[in-house]
Amino acid sequence: MPNYQGVWSLSTQMQNASAWPVPFPSGDLGLFTSATASAVLDFITISSTGNATDFGDPTAAKADSQGNGNSTRGITNYGGTGGTTTIDYVEFASTGNAADFGDTATAFQYSGGCGNNTRGVFAGGGATSDNIIEYVTMASLGNGTDFGNLSQARARITGASSATRGLFAGGWGGGATFYDTIDYITIGSTGNASDFGNLTLARSFLAGCASATRALFGGGYNDNAVGTNQRDIIDYVTISSTGNATDFGDLTSISSREGATSNATRAVFGGGERSGATSNVIDYVTIASTGNATDFGDLTTARKGLGAVGSATASGAA
Repeated sequence: MPNYQGVWSLSTQMQNASAWPVPFPSGDLGLFTSATASAVLDFITISSTGNATDFGDPTAAKADSQGNGNSTRGITNYGGTGGTTTIDYVEFASTGNAADFGDTATAFQYSGGCGNNTRGVFAGGGATSDNIIEYVTMASLGNGTDFGNLSQARARITGASSATRGLFAGGWGGGATFYDTIDYITIGSTGNASDFGNLTLARSFLAGCASATRALFGGGYNDNAVGTNQRDIIDYVTISSTGNATDFGDLTSISSREGATSNATRAVFGGGERSGATSNVIDYVTIASTGNATDFGDLTTARKGLGAVGSATASGAA
């Protein structure tokens, strides 16, 4: 919060008020993160439509981030080529640059992220595949701690979560090996992930988000020809149960390496590589129903390999 002191003129008060934004209601911010060669953070108000607005800058331009948001803070781990241990965070109460949160023990590369209001969880990744899961406590800065292991080592996965359960979906095992696996964990405890079910199609570089009841997984591709084998598929599952995913609808175009986040009612998918070109497009769907995505607006810059987090308590469960 700003610390303005002294006697203000009316015009100064208005200027200072406008410089101290709370530009989004609690539980309604979607933050899109840094991506390949793009040190950009921008945000949207999920319940409306329109173009994204600049939020600030990450600590560095890093790609393929995954993370978690709670009611006050968003965290991201960057895991592009070569991997990194860096965790960034922002405070949602005002716009500004990201700061260092701590480090993961593992140099995550193409990992998945999820969490709730208390914990952020990172899983999988590696140059081809890994099964490691780590967690941090959202309210305090610090390094990652071992949580357990995925049921299957894989990279280029995505995560989604309710207040109690985290899911990790899809992935790649090197070469032409792609996975339709969905694992789940209980976020408040530690231990190895268990099998939840399967996606409708094995694919990697997909994007996940959730409400309190449903998890959605959109886009991705299922072989190495990125421009021709991207997918517009959106799958969904009921988080509290187990079982295979069901077709939800389609994105507005074939896509991979996009970011996704949500509030209690709406899911948004932004950026990525669409039909082989780097994109600034943002799509949205209403989570409780099924159907094809609708155009939401545009990111401030086109980018791929980005992530997204939201300010909804318990990852959309507010």
